[in-house]
Amino acid sequence: MSEQDKSSGNTTHFGYKQVPTDEKVKKVAEVFHSVAAKYDLMNDLMSAGVHRLWKRYTINRSGVRAGHSVLDIAGGTGDLTYQFSRLVGAKGKVVLADINDSMLKVGRDKLIDRGVVGNVEYVQANAECLPFPDNSFDAITIAFGLRNVTDKDKALASMARVLKPGGRLLVLEFSKTNNPLLTKAYDLYSFTALPLMGKLITGDAESYRYLAESIRMHPDQETLKGMMENAGLVRVEYENMNGGIVALHTGIKP
Repeated sequence: MSEQDKSSGNTTHFGYKQVPTDEKVKKVAEVFHSVAAKYDLMNDLMSAGVHRLWKRYTINRSGVRAGHSVLDIAGGTGDLTYQFSRLVGAKGKVVLADINDSMLKVGRDKLIDRGVVGNVEYVQANAECLPFPDNSFDAITIAFGLRNVTDKDKALASMARVLKPGGRLLVLEFSKTNNPLLTKAYDLYSFTALPLMGKLITGDAESYRYLAESIRMHPDQETLKGMMENAGLVRVEYENMNGGIVALHTGIKP
């Protein structure tokens, strides 16, 4: 079932709520404005640091090398961009793109503090209508961002458009486990511990309740694979991590 199928008329889901489609971007922006300053800390706490291993694996699967052009969509605080900037070198380029200016500023400041200059650009952009020419990038990543996009099919088509022929799209996202016990434990953690941590660390329980709900509303592995194929990508496959709590989807532009 695609994102459009899950919407009804002029509404779409924001977590478990139905909201006017044109308001979702604003509501998602409010969430990330609220959590931007403590985003890295919360990621480490929520995943016990495992998110860094998921991201490292994504980078290893990207095939990025010196001289490449890379687009890191929903790049947030720059974890992937930092590693890609080292891989592509002085002759390459990495674009950190995020729809949220608060996240973009946190990412830029963090990367500058780490000495990343010269081969990284910062662009505020909506994944559904990327402001880049066709066939621009050797690799595109979107890590833990696709579930917040209003029209995922449109975003995937936009990503496919700006990929170079032979380029690779990598989607790292929370997904679905087929283990009932793991699912039950994960639900308990997501809907109890995450909002509590959000309240204690950021003073914002509601944003983390939305993030938990958005994970449940995200397409499962096979559905997302089909959506990537519909966007024109080939050799689409996915790998489950931590029992399917997270999945890495990859696809190639023919």
